[in-house]
Amino acid sequence: MRLSIVIPCYNMELYLPECVDSLLNQNLAPTSYEIIIVNDESKDATLQIATKYAQEYGNIKVIDKKNGGVGAARNSGYDVARGKYIYFLDPDDYLAQDTLPVLLSKLEESDLDILSFNSKSVYEKKYPTSENLTDDFGDLKVTDGITYIANKKYHNEIWWFIVKREFMQATGIRFIEGKWMEDAILTAELFCEAKRMAHIPLDAHRYRILPTSAMRNKSPGHYNKVIYDNANAAHVYHDLMERLPKDHPNAQACLTRLKTRQQSFVFFLLVRLMKSDISISEIPKMLEGFEKIDAYPLKKFLGPDYHGFSYSFLVFIFNRKPLINPFIKIFRSLYNLIK
Repeated sequence: MRLSIVIPCYNMELYLPECVDSLLNQNLAPTSYEIIIVNDESKDATLQIATKYAQEYGNIKVIDKKNGGVGAARNSGYDVARGKYIYFLDPDDYLAQDTLPVLLSKLEESDLDILSFNSKSVYEKKYPTSENLTDDFGDLKVTDGITYIANKKYHNEIWWFIVKREFMQATGIRFIEGKWMEDAILTAELFCEAKRMAHIPLDAHRYRILPTSAMRNKSPGHYNKVIYDNANAAHVYHDLMERLPKDHPNAQACLTRLKTRQQSFVFFLLVRLMKSDISISEIPKMLEGFEKIDAYPLKKFLGPDYHGFSYSFLVFIFNRKPLINPFIKIFRSLYNLIK
């Protein structure tokens, strides 16, 4: 079997059909790939929809499990996957028609551990076909993952690349369970281990912008958990950077980008803190922990990946401890008046 596609689902009855239909419309033999839908104890009709697909299509299977979060759901699908390659797709996203055969061919031709591709953000308008499916992409530039990170502003999410399952198994890397930012952590860890990796500028993936998505959930409990999980990701990145081989020719450039990404977790944590109900008195302890791992002050955040007036202004405030508390107090007062 060439490919396993894992789709973790929680209350996705509105979007799962379009996601699955896009995977069935790929001009691939049903025996060459499988779709594994993991129902994470949905409260809507997600399980019924998934079960109906599995009854109709032999290459679709359903895992129904107790709610454990997206990381646990992805791990459950990963554990039963049989394909040579594995792809983790979110149920509110979808793929452009006939793009998977191109991606699989390139993975096989170049014997890649990881292949990344292009994504388009979508709202209501449908984009079922690729803008450049018929392009001749030629030979891809194959590098190791450290070089890839050094040369490319990569995404944290896992839906813009496909992984060789044997390679992922050999690394022992899995999704962190019970925390957000799990894909940001796994992506960086996998990339740093990859020996053969490439990018193809194929317009393949559709990222649906949803106001109700997990990262946009503004309920206090969830919102605050994302803040603390951003902090955890910053600390995990510290350990990752410590393990980076110092003798690699692109180690320093890779380290620079990873440091930028680590400090982005701290930056966006502080931005979220502005809108949260977490006590301002907790901020000094957080910052002290970040100082120990050189994730604060934000000396390496601004640059090619993050730039512009708003970033520069907030970094100026955040890097000056005496300004943080009064700034957040004023912001919260104004924010509560207008929200």
